[in-house]
Amino acid sequence: MSRVKGRDPQIFGLRGAWLMLLSALLLLILAVPGGWAAPAGPPGFADLVARVAPAVVNIATRKVGAPRAEAPSLPQVPPGSPFEEFFKEFFEREPQREPVPPRRSVSLGSGFIIDPEGYVVTNNHVIADADEISVIMYDEKEFPAKVVGRDPKTDLALLKIDGDKPFPFVEWADSDQVRVGDWMIAIGNPFGLGSSVTAGIVSARGRDIRSGPYDDYFQVDAAINRGNSGGPSFTMDGKVFGVNTAIFSPSGGNIGIGFAIPSNLARPVIESLKRTGRVARGWLGVRIQTVTEEIAESIGLKEPAGALVASVTPGGPAAASAIEQGDVILEFDGKKIDKMRSLPRIVAETPVGREVEVVIWRKGERKTVRVKLGELPDEEQLAELGRPQQPPRPGPTGGVRVPELGLVVSPITPELKNRFSLPDRAKGVVVVEVEPDGPAAQEGIRPGDLIVEAMQEEIKAPNELAARIEASKRAGRKAALLLVERQGEGRFIAPRFKE
Repeated sequence: MSRVKGRDPQIFGLRGAWLMLLSALLLLILAVPGGWAAPAGPPGFADLVARVAPAVVNIATRKVGAPRAEAPSLPQVPPGSPFEEFFKEFFEREPQREPVPPRRSVSLGSGFIIDPEGYVVTNNHVIADADEISVIMYDEKEFPAKVVGRDPKTDLALLKIDGDKPFPFVEWADSDQVRVGDWMIAIGNPFGLGSSVTAGIVSARGRDIRSGPYDDYFQVDAAINRGNSGGPSFTMDGKVFGVNTAIFSPSGGNIGIGFAIPSNLARPVIESLKRTGRVARGWLGVRIQTVTEEIAESIGLKEPAGALVASVTPGGPAAASAIEQGDVILEFDGKKIDKMRSLPRIVAETPVGREVEVVIWRKGERKTVRVKLGELPDEEQLAELGRPQQPPRPGPTGGVRVPELGLVVSPITPELKNRFSLPDRAKGVVVVEVEPDGPAAQEGIRPGDLIVEAMQEEIKAPNELAARIEASKRAGRKAALLLVERQGEGRFIAPRFKE
C-alpha cells in the first residue's frame, strides 16, 4: 500500500470516517422541522396593535385665514372734480369680481381616547389656534371635537367628541415602572398618511429638552415623525406610558430620538382639565438655582445635590414657613431632590393646600420644616415680581480690596446709590471694581452688584467681607458662598479663591 507523504493511512481513514458521520448528523438535524432553529426574536406586536389601535385617532385642525383683498372701491375725490368722472368711468368698465372665500390651512396630528364617553388626549401644539377640530377614528369615521382644556406648560390638551355608542379607549400605565430597555410601540399619523405603528425600546428617562418648566421626558427610538405628536406610546401590556410630543432631528425627520411625556405626569393634568378645564398646581414661592460643586464645598455638603433657595417670594408659602434664603432643599414630601430642576415638577404635582415636610440644609445642619402649599399664580401675577431697574452707571472706584476674589467693595453711600441706581432698601456692600481675570469676574460679578451675604452670614461692612473670606481660606475652604443681588434679584455664587 502506498503512503501519502506525512500521513498515516490508518489515522487518515479514521478522520475521514468521523467527517462523514458528522456530515450525516448535520443533514439529519437540518431535515427535522424545528430541529435546529435560530434564536427567536421578540414576539410580534400584531395582537397588541389589534387591541389598542381602535382607540388611537387622527386629529385634523383647520384654521381659517384672512380673506383675500376685495376688489378696489371708487376712491374718494372732491365732488365736481375732473377726476370724479374719470374714476367712475374706469371702475364701471372694470369687470365685477367674484367674492373670494377665506383660505383654510389644515394640519394633522394624533391622539388617543381615554374614556368611553369620548375624551381625547393630544398635544396642546396640535390644536393651538385651531378654528375647527375633527377627530378621525380608526375606521375613518369623523367627529367634530371641542376643547375641554389646554395646558401649555406640559403641552397637553383634552378634547371631547360625542357619539351614539361608547368609544374604544385605552388605559394609563404607571410610568414609574417603565425601565430603560423595555420594548414599546408608538401609534400615530405620520405625515398625514393615516394610522401607522412603529416599535422600539425606551432609550432613556428624565430628559430635559428645555421645552417647559416641567420637562421629564422619556426618550424612545421608535420612529416618531411629524404628525405623531399627541399619539400614545404603549407598554407591552397595552397601556399608555407616554404621550409622544417631540423629536430631535436636524432635518425634521426621524433619526431615532423621540420624546414622550410620562403618563404619571400627564394623567393628573388631564384629570384636572376634565374636572375643571384648568390645571391648579402647587406653589412653594421660592426662586432656586443649581448647587454646584463649589457651592456644595463652601457650605459643607458632601455632594452637589438639592436646590439652593436664591430668594423667597414675599407672602408665599415658603415665606410663611421657616424656609429662608440660602437654604438647600434636599427632600420634598418624602422625595429626594437629586437635581435642582426636579423640584418645580414635584412641587407642581403636589395638591394645593397640602402640608408637606421639607428637609433643608442650613449652616451645616439638616433641618425639617413643614410648609402648606399654595396655588401657582398665573403668568401675569408672576411677571409683577422683580421689575428690572435701570442699568448701573460707571464711575470712580474706591473701597476695601478682597484679593482672594479679585474685587473691591465699598459701603453703600448716597453717591454710590445714585451712581449705580441702587434701591433705597439696598443692604450689604457694593462692588466698585472687579479684576478682569479674577475669580469674581469669572462668576459674572460686575460693578454695581451688592454682596449681601458671605458664607450664609449677613455682611454689613467691607471689612466684614474681607475678614470672612480670609478666615474661610485659612480654614481650608477653596471657595466662598456669596449672595449677590443685582437689580433687585439675588443669586448665590461660589467663586474659587486665587491660588
